[in-house]
Amino acid sequence: MPSESTSNQASGNNAHRQTEIMANSSQNKASATSNRSIFSRSRRAFLGRAGLLTATATGIVTGVIGSPFSTKKRGNIVQAQDIVGQVKFDYAGFSQKAYNLRVQAAKQELDFGIPPHPTNGDGERYPNKIANDSRGLPHNQLGEVNLDAYNSLTKALQSLNPDDFEKIILGGTRKLTSPQGPLALSLEGLNAAQIGIPAPPTLDSAEQAAEAVELYWQALLRDVSFDKFQDNTNDPKVLAAVADLNNLSAFKGPKENGRVTPQTLFRGSVNYVDSSDPSGRKARYVTPPGVTDGPYISQFLLLNIPFNTQFISPLIRTALPGNDFLTTFDEWLTIQNGGSSGRSIQYDSTRRYISTVRDLGEYAHIGGASWLGALLILSSGADQNDELASVTGINAPFSPTNPYNNYKTQVAGVGSFAAGYFQTLLLLAPSRVIRASYWQKYYVHRRLRPEAYGGLVYNNLVNKTQYPINSELLNSKALAQTSSTFNTYLLPQAYPEGAPTHSSYSGGAAATAGVSVTLLKAFFDESFVIPNPVQPDPNDPTKVIPYTGAPLTVGGELNKLATNYAIGRSFGGIHWRSDGSAALALGEEVAISILRDEKLGYNERFDGYTFTKFDGTKITV
Repeated sequence: MPSESTSNQASGNNAHRQTEIMANSSQNKASATSNRSIFSRSRRAFLGRAGLLTATATGIVTGVIGSPFSTKKRGNIVQAQDIVGQVKFDYAGFSQKAYNLRVQAAKQELDFGIPPHPTNGDGERYPNKIANDSRGLPHNQLGEVNLDAYNSLTKALQSLNPDDFEKIILGGTRKLTSPQGPLALSLEGLNAAQIGIPAPPTLDSAEQAAEAVELYWQALLRDVSFDKFQDNTNDPKVLAAVADLNNLSAFKGPKENGRVTPQTLFRGSVNYVDSSDPSGRKARYVTPPGVTDGPYISQFLLLNIPFNTQFISPLIRTALPGNDFLTTFDEWLTIQNGGSSGRSIQYDSTRRYISTVRDLGEYAHIGGASWLGALLILSSGADQNDELASVTGINAPFSPTNPYNNYKTQVAGVGSFAAGYFQTLLLLAPSRVIRASYWQKYYVHRRLRPEAYGGLVYNNLVNKTQYPINSELLNSKALAQTSSTFNTYLLPQAYPEGAPTHSSYSGGAAATAGVSVTLLKAFFDESFVIPNPVQPDPNDPTKVIPYTGAPLTVGGELNKLATNYAIGRSFGGIHWRSDGSAALALGEEVAISILRDEKLGYNERFDGYTFTKFDGTKITV
């Protein structure tokens, strides 16, 4: 990959996690309708009236050119177009074209409108707010939130007054993460309120119980190797999890012929708003192409990442078995109140490939090069003189729609249609999609985190409360096995701090995965078959061995990368399946809107970006 496209670029792919780290380090709904008006009134600000400085090839130094929008006479300032021998250029016309384009983009987004933003009704159904996220606020001894504190949060969300956010009543030292971030208006793509996602399952539903059963099994299987996640497995825990999930009435994860199998266990899914339901409440679950094919872990997490003269290794720091947190009620309650457990993860001294459930949970906890890494792998060729050439760049072709594929006199650059240009969009997109994801978190749903749900289960079984927990969870083998393994009914967490201090739905990390992978699928040829695929050696996860099964394509492995990251957050215990599934679709929509705006500005003859959505349909933007 040419150095022009990579040098002096920050990776930026882990913006969501970095926000959480910054928020945690500082510690050591209103309804959707009431807030829509601020977005419907939004307009793009058109700034940056750049002056132009020009000099002639004959050595005549000219003055500074004024703004092309200026109504003042420019006097005798010499323009480049006035000089004999120079290429004439219509500066004023070019600036006017840029202005018109920005107006067109703004009108395009305004015309998109605002979709329905239905909730599941739990916020109104339970006056004690047990179905809503309240971590970081003060709670009573059962873990029920102090209503004055909760109301101080909703008052700020309703008023949008920056001063009210500083009056939110906290229960400990942890601060809330970015409640005002979603109110920033994006100048690229859709604004936060313009993307709809389905309402999440209700607290008492069989679907929420099914998601909880899966989470309890993920905690139980944290130290099981992914090579056991195949249909010929004899691993008793894997087989028990499959059987338990197949007994549920509303489990929405991937299946084969209507049944969960070891090969489909814990694989990722995406849920869209069902277009046949005008209320926006129904969800349409899909399994993206390629997600259930081949090894569980995407090739983009197993290959060395070439970065000019350097490599980024796929070997990660992994947590040792037994690093499970929030398994005692006192520790759980401390975390709900915004305190610290006082414990930390113990790490393995040897780095290895992602090969277990716990490994992927830790990767999703801290993050890595992920999306930038995938772009560098895709756009770089293997150097046969390098000892790492067998596990490095794959030199995938650009999308067939890239206009430079057929140009005879030009190559693409950082300005448009080259890897360096794609990198700039890839680094911009996470901030835009996080605004949309966090808007759903704070201003629409405020869904409780899985750890809080585990507290409700614990209280029902130990303290004899009567919270509306569906019997399919209470009667599951997952819960019984958790009790015998961890001596608790709480949901064991992989992270000592539990979940971040914002609500569960939709998942921010998964939204970042969705927007980034969608952009990558638009940039590169999805049908390209990845050469020499690998998988972690089950006998020595510091090494990889060849994968020799069915071919793996760029599109399929990018889909798998996105769902790996989304489900990895569930492996940590901090997200429901539907959090990640809805967020992936949300991210896809943000990516499409960014591409739609960006396309307006090209000079090249370009018919649009064509790629496959997570639901398997082709789209041209």
